[in-house]
Amino acid sequence: MKKAKNKEKIGFFTIIKQLCKSIREYKKPSIATPILVMVEVIFECLIPWIISLLLGVIDYLGSGAVETEMTIKIVEFLSYGKEPNLLLIILQFGAVLIALALLSLLFGVLAGKSCAKASSGFAKNLRKDMFHKIQDFSFSNIDKFSTSSLVTRLTTDVTNVEMAYMMIIRTAIRAPFMLIVALTMAFTINAKMALIFLGTTPILAVGLILIMTKAIPFFHKIFPKYDALNESVEENISGMRVVKSYVREDYEKEKFNKASTNVKDNFTKAEKIVAFNAPLMNFCIYAGLIAIYVVGSTLVINHNNTLFQYTQLNTFMSYSFQILMSLMMLSMIMVMIVMSAASAKRIVEVLNEKSSISSPENAVKEVKDGSIKFENVNFKYLEKAEKYALCDIDLEIKSGETVGIIGSTGSGKTSLVQLIPRLYDVNDGKVCVAGIDVKDYDVTALRDSVAMVLQKNVLFSGTIKDNMRWGNQNASDDEIVKACQLAQADEFIQGFADKYDHYIEQGGVNVSGGQKQRLCIARALLKKPKILILDDSTSAVDTKTDALIRKAFREYIPETTKIIIAQRIASVEDADKILIMDNGTITACGTHEELLKNNEIYKELYYSQNKHADDKEVK
Repeated sequence: MKKAKNKEKIGFFTIIKQLCKSIREYKKPSIATPILVMVEVIFECLIPWIISLLLGVIDYLGSGAVETEMTIKIVEFLSYGKEPNLLLIILQFGAVLIALALLSLLFGVLAGKSCAKASSGFAKNLRKDMFHKIQDFSFSNIDKFSTSSLVTRLTTDVTNVEMAYMMIIRTAIRAPFMLIVALTMAFTINAKMALIFLGTTPILAVGLILIMTKAIPFFHKIFPKYDALNESVEENISGMRVVKSYVREDYEKEKFNKASTNVKDNFTKAEKIVAFNAPLMNFCIYAGLIAIYVVGSTLVINHNNTLFQYTQLNTFMSYSFQILMSLMMLSMIMVMIVMSAASAKRIVEVLNEKSSISSPENAVKEVKDGSIKFENVNFKYLEKAEKYALCDIDLEIKSGETVGIIGSTGSGKTSLVQLIPRLYDVNDGKVCVAGIDVKDYDVTALRDSVAMVLQKNVLFSGTIKDNMRWGNQNASDDEIVKACQLAQADEFIQGFADKYDHYIEQGGVNVSGGQKQRLCIARALLKKPKILILDDSTSAVDTKTDALIRKAFREYIPETTKIIIAQRIASVEDADKILIMDNGTITACGTHEELLKNNEIYKELYYSQNKHADDKEVK
């Protein structure tokens, strides 16, 4: 089924508000980082000013330069009323400069450590919140996002937002604060000279706005391309055996290269636009520096070092670098924010997604028995779908009954059973379990009472015992062995060197299909459910093993309602009733004998699977 795209528009403030919820216990380092950064900047900006005072004192004492009130007071203070000693004064200034440098370094290190803790913690919480949210999704919610897209959002997108957050709480504070402090210090030295910086600001601002406007659309296009790339990798790795058996490596390589090229092309287009940021910044920096050198040198020469001293020019140049580097950092921040904006939106799409299935207030928390009733049920996977997957379903199953379901591919068998544990909600009618509408149950309580062994059997990385305890986390070793014996899995487990401690690789790739099915059935038996659903889950085992498993069901869980979807008549012929489905409807219902006598479809299917079909057709 084609995944529907989530096109909901999310506002900027909604995104910020939602992301801020994931800061939580990392608020303190997030607040401490900007404070530490500001203290670091203050000490850093004091250094050029102290150096300018030192140069003034050296000029005054060494060469008899023009004296200022500030210079005289500094010399008197450092000389303690005695004859000025230039070497001693230089050492005193040096001690102050070293102290300022060390303090700036200390607070910079503390800010870096605090920033790393805050940003990595924020990213951890963000991934946790997204993962927990996904766990609450209904099947219809999951249908909105592809698996590869969710993986990209949990990895690449979160990393982008983490980097942006790191820059926001540190660099985005440091750059404007240094800009303000350095600009203030520059104005105290010479206000007219400081105005030169303001001349480069409009050029930089206009340039950044144009870059952002052009680059944002490309960054929005990149991440869906990443989804396609991850999807290609995921399909290839999970289906590696099929790829190799059909010798389709070249096709898969071409598909991957195409997806990779799409990502590269879009990134190239975006980066080409963003690349203008560096030359624009360099132009503003060097234009400003040239203007300062020209104007400052002219003032020093023409006014004989009185209106503007060359020591002040040196200090002014230090502040110039700080101001212009702050502007450069701000431009880098803007670029990073542009890149992460698309990622932030994609993350919030997941966090804002509301599960279409939830427990009602005063929900029923106990399922009394396994009786099931479908009343005038119609169902389709998408609201916009023209065709219903299930139409006019009326069905009653008594608690403890065994019901078989057969039908062609796409007839609606799986859709029918997925409505029982409320993996999807019906569009019309209702489904009742133990006489109560499934919508009135607590979702967890309902699903705890229903065990499903799906068509695609899934085992997780871990030991066999670990996998079994998915059915019952408190199951004892004896209970696990008993369930595996009933599912005919104990025999092959005993063949492993470490038996029930045998490690299952991710996806169960180190066991056969039949072994995997039997382990999944054992896991379901451990749950001791009110309702057990097997969706073609014995297709990979032989008929003898299939019969032994069904015998175990009758003896071990006689009060459990058992629904068996199968392609083989032998798997359902001893059921209390058998349903025949076609095109989303139940076309026939009865026992094996009744259907064999009255239903042509069932009769044809039975004889085609029976080794004596030819003889019976003659009769």
